Amino acid sequence: MAELGSFALLLALALSVYSFLAGLAALIYQKPAAQPAGRAHTPPEDIGFAALLRRGSERLAETSRRAGVASFGAVLLASIILVICAFQDDFSIAYIFHHSNRDLPGPYKFAVLWSGQEGSLLFWSLLLTGYAFVLRLRYKTDPRLFAYASVVLAGVQIFFLSLLNFAAHPFAIMQGNIPADGNGLNPLLQYPEMVIHPPMLYLGYVGFTVPFAFALGALIMKYPGEKWIHITRRWTMVTWGLLTCGIFLGAHWAYSVLGWGGYWGWDPVENASLMPWLTGTAFLHSVMMQEKRGMLKVWNMWLVFATFWLAILGTFLTRSGIISSVHAFAQSSIGDWFAWFLVITFGVFLFFFIKNRKSLESEHKLESLASRESSFLFNNLLFVLLCFTVLWGTWFPKISELVQGNKVTVGAPFYNRVAIPVALLLLVLTAIGPLLAWRKTSLESLKRNFLWPTVGAIIVAILLMATPESWGSIFGLKPWRDISYFYSLMAISLSVLVILTVASEFYRGGKVISNHTGQGMFASMVQLTHRNTRRYGGYIVHFGAVVVIIGLAGAAFNQDQEKEMGYGDKMSIGPYTLLCRSYTEDESPNYFSQWAMIDVFKHGKPIGSMTPVRRFYKASQQTSTIPDIRSTLNEDLYLVFEGVNQDNGHPIIKAHLNPLVMWIWMGVWIMLIGTGLALIPNAQVAVRVPATTRLERAQPAPVATGD
Repeated sequence: MAELGSFALLLALALSVYSFLAGLAALIYQKPAAQPAGRAHTPPEDIGFAALLRRGSERLAETSRRAGVASFGAVLLASIILVICAFQDDFSIAYIFHHSNRDLPGPYKFAVLWSGQEGSLLFWSLLLTGYAFVLRLRYKTDPRLFAYASVVLAGVQIFFLSLLNFAAHPFAIMQGNIPADGNGLNPLLQYPEMVIHPPMLYLGYVGFTVPFAFALGALIMKYPGEKWIHITRRWTMVTWGLLTCGIFLGAHWAYSVLGWGGYWGWDPVENASLMPWLTGTAFLHSVMMQEKRGMLKVWNMWLVFATFWLAILGTFLTRSGIISSVHAFAQSSIGDWFAWFLVITFGVFLFFFIKNRKSLESEHKLESLASRESSFLFNNLLFVLLCFTVLWGTWFPKISELVQGNKVTVGAPFYNRVAIPVALLLLVLTAIGPLLAWRKTSLESLKRNFLWPTVGAIIVAILLMATPESWGSIFGLKPWRDISYFYSLMAISLSVLVILTVASEFYRGGKVISNHTGQGMFASMVQLTHRNTRRYGGYIVHFGAVVVIIGLAGAAFNQDQEKEMGYGDKMSIGPYTLLCRSYTEDESPNYFSQWAMIDVFKHGKPIGSMTPVRRFYKASQQTSTIPDIRSTLNEDLYLVFEGVNQDNGHPIIKAHLNPLVMWIWMGVWIMLIGTGLALIPNAQVAVRVPATTRLERAQPAPVATGD
């Protein structure tokens, strides 16, 4: 099986190389050379040669496309073989030995495909060739642009398949005797969400290669107009939605498995996924300016390149070992491969940008600060500022080591000092943006549309400020003495402002349709959404985003307590009282576990029991915690089995009280629903013809009498 898998990868590399070279040659020779000046007529033999050359290049392009399609089949075969070997416990393959074992449950054996260095690169290549497969099947949309994109994708395929064949081979054979059992999967990965989190994240990472390929192709061929943006719009939106899903699945995994009570720690690998998401979000907003007004063409080209480049940079961070992280793979030599690939891609893009930058001149200029164009522009600047902050903080330990000789690590306070104010400004722009018109908005129109949402947000802010004692009594925080309370207050108030502006947009549009059709308001708003799914789907995404922000604002009121708890011992946190009823041990083929049974009381009334668990995995000889979480709309009660007192055997329990966390996960679902809605084509608007007009059309035309 290993030999067949190795052959499939080598075949995929050969097919990709041919697809790249043949496609490149076809593009170069697709058009005959320009006629020299002064030649009025072309000799017949030149015409025949040009026609022959053109036919030959078309055939070459078709073979290039087919080779690219076939490369997907070869990579798919290699991936299937690796999964089969994992289920067959074939420990003669080094990768299977290091990442699986006989007692590993079936779903996690399937996840072995992406759980380690070599397998995850194979999975990356599978997704990349899969995306390219779909693109090459749809080439008739615009054959020449798709041919350029196909060649770019083939070039990226060559890089990853070269890695698999020469630097990180997933089918490498164990030296010496074949072991009886494997080392097992990393305990942190043995959680149901890890079966879907990496695929979602990789689908987002890899998917941004497609818009980049189209953008670079359009730049090389000086593609007129914005057609390449229309073609890639759905690719970009789907990829952005998948990356969003992957990031928040990772946050939920960290919250549910790592046992530290949080969901985002500004870890370098977390940051690696956030950076392309930030630039991708900026691109989705600014691209509308290019579609509507022919503006920001240079900016959009660099944004789409930066998104692709940052996705590769994130992979470099994860695999090079250059920056330490709990999520990173072991240090390896493939970091050098990624470094060179980053340099080469930047050089290629910069070369064609300098060569063809005149084709990216804007058709219009910004006419007014009170316009939708200006809101998109400021929105983009804030996203890029936040991305630069994350990039700087992530690389600062390495930069400080190179400059000063000692490594200085920055923590969450550094990121929060920039991220929180920028997020608040983005909320303001999210509220104002929908109310602004293109080109210029009158002050009267802005006041009319912005008045009631502003009043509503101010009322909410006053209510929150008027009852600071209740916030303090509920969450144990001293209001007005902590900047986090102020930020939380601002975030909730501005979120309400965004929600009200979004609601007002739906209401105004629905009211117009209701007045014309006589149908109910809800049905009118549904019809309104169907007429412009991209716009109103985007509003739903904004609504989901502010629900997430409200959930994040609850972190200002987090509490935690830690206590050794024997039989009958109690611990209090917020309105909850925890009573240790029992603690015991258990064993399964895969792991040995310790767990505690904790009775939970709220305001003195029993509400149930919780069982935090601590596991020791036999194959890997590693320990992990499985927190028990009781979630409500108001707060999460989060219990962790920290360990055992070696003197008396009593469990050490840590309790976290985290307000509003469920709002984060609800907001993500809303964002994904809005993204899906924005992908649906607009419904055709039925035009109602008045009865008098219909009668006039039905009557026969007057006959000329000659008078």
